Amino acid sequence: MVEGRYTPIEDYGVVGNLETCALVAPNGSVDWFPFPHVESPSILGAILDAEDGGRFRIGPAEPFEGTQAYVDGTNVLETTFETSGGTATVTDFLPPAGHVDHPKKVLYRKVACTGGAVDFDVAYEPRFDYARASTAMTETDRGIHAEGGGERTLLESPVDLVLDGERATGTLSLDAGETAWFMLRCTGAEDASTDPEAALAETVEYWTDWTHACGDGEGDCAFAGPWHDLVVRSGLVLKLLTHAETGTIAAAPTTSLPEDVGGVRNWDYRYNWVRDAGFSIQALMNLGHVDEAVDYFEWFLDLCHVDEPADIRPLYGLHGDSDLTERELDHLDGYRDSRPVRIGNGAAEQTQLDIYGELLLAVDEMRCYGRALGDDDWAAVRDIVDYVVDVWDERDAGIWEVRGGDEHFVYSKVLCWAALDRGIAIATETGREAPVASWRTTRERIRTDVIERGYDEDLGAFVQSYGAEALDATGLLLPVVGFLPFDDERVQGTIDAMEDRLVEDDVLVRRYDGDDGLPGDEGAFVLCSCWLIDALALGGRVDDARERFEALADYVGPLGLVAEELDTETGDHLGNYPQAFSHIGIINSALYLGFAEGRETAGPPPMGVRLGDPVVTHGS
Repeated sequence: MVEGRYTPIEDYGVVGNLETCALVAPNGSVDWFPFPHVESPSILGAILDAEDGGRFRIGPAEPFEGTQAYVDGTNVLETTFETSGGTATVTDFLPPAGHVDHPKKVLYRKVACTGGAVDFDVAYEPRFDYARASTAMTETDRGIHAEGGGERTLLESPVDLVLDGERATGTLSLDAGETAWFMLRCTGAEDASTDPEAALAETVEYWTDWTHACGDGEGDCAFAGPWHDLVVRSGLVLKLLTHAETGTIAAAPTTSLPEDVGGVRNWDYRYNWVRDAGFSIQALMNLGHVDEAVDYFEWFLDLCHVDEPADIRPLYGLHGDSDLTERELDHLDGYRDSRPVRIGNGAAEQTQLDIYGELLLAVDEMRCYGRALGDDDWAAVRDIVDYVVDVWDERDAGIWEVRGGDEHFVYSKVLCWAALDRGIAIATETGREAPVASWRTTRERIRTDVIERGYDEDLGAFVQSYGAEALDATGLLLPVVGFLPFDDERVQGTIDAMEDRLVEDDVLVRRYDGDDGLPGDEGAFVLCSCWLIDALALGGRVDDARERFEALADYVGPLGLVAEELDTETGDHLGNYPQAFSHIGIINSALYLGFAEGRETAGPPPMGVRLGDPVVTHGS
């Protein structure tokens, strides 16, 4: 049966070096490892094809119970095995790029027997270039050398491994107190020497030092409460998905994990989305990770310096590349036979008007933290706002990147309103030159247009697009970005309508209930569940919001990791994993709940709170 050959998505642990990530199953198998970067072709890809995708497994030779846990406050993963003969732990990590004085392009695997005796089976089956390239494996005096698709690896093993075509296997026997190290050295690290124990100690130290920026305990952090550990883990996920060189954040480290098992809703999320900007910066700043927030913001600010704002794309590669041509890998079965497996993402070529509002939200968010704009920066931002004046009334693909045709999406209009609103605020509060009167006129036109054409009187709710009856969870963000007050009857009516049509099990929220041009269904979107919690918390329904947040926390995986979506019937995780947007939502929902309950934040109040009267806003 297909399911039996695949590990549940939520059971995977993830490790990484701030350039790439590896997913490790509870049976000790590394089933996903793109190299050298997270958006690069995979070396190990069994998560996308259990037979031919490639894996590196170190696991007991006899039946076992396997559990996983992170070393506290780190991204160092421990997989513990209990057998009839003993107990052992495999520790997986990669040294963070630029922060640890050991080769970063090495996947370390420490095997330690902690009781009795345990025999391990070892199987190394690299499959380069998403298993498209042939693999040449040879035995050397240092270990197993493998090469294919322009990449090469060297597996240093404490035991002899036997080659059989494109596979190397062996056995390892350990008694209590004994340890052994496997080091998978990738291109550029084959000739580097290292002390694995020192690499482990320095990696643990790096992560624990980084984590403590949020405070050592609940009393030191804006995120006090029973969810403190969940928020810290979410912060560690965001850091793990942050590229050390550019400061960009991948939406997820995986591609093509299905939103609908067996279906076609399989996308490549290993890129940086503009829509994540403002909320990501808010999350990082309130966690106390200022450097990461500033680096991320600077990347987006550089993005604004284009000849034409129309050239800004919805998403980019982690190094800024915009050519993300979408391709299908027909030779891979896909996770649980979910085809096609895709690399690249065609949404990069779409028109999404909401991205300009998200850029301005990010600029304004950083301004509230004291980040001043230079003259050239302001000129670029002003050009974007001027561009919004010209295009706000056009159709687009919307934040959800639908493939059923462009529409007048309500959220896109609201974010165009937000771009003007924040532009007005920046200009008037800093004395910058700008056509403020014209911007105010357009801002009011957008607001009037959205209320007249995007609000359905019969439904008592804002709809997904003009003329439609479909609801969209982005309606929950109207008060958060300041378009209407939280207590506005139209906002409350929208929440009520969504509770009736989009919400299941009190907290699982679907993105929308309209046609998006694709066959099949999808699960509840974790971020949308967080938006519901935010709207309730900031709208005064604090107890209700807290109960739902706690209910959502029950769906989180055993390691504190969350995928993009949740199956509303089984609770299984769906979509790419772990998902940055989901963890951003968890962080910000905890922030909003804490603010609503009277705790101080690390910086300005949450985005939708500091606006005063959101109808007569900043720049009025």
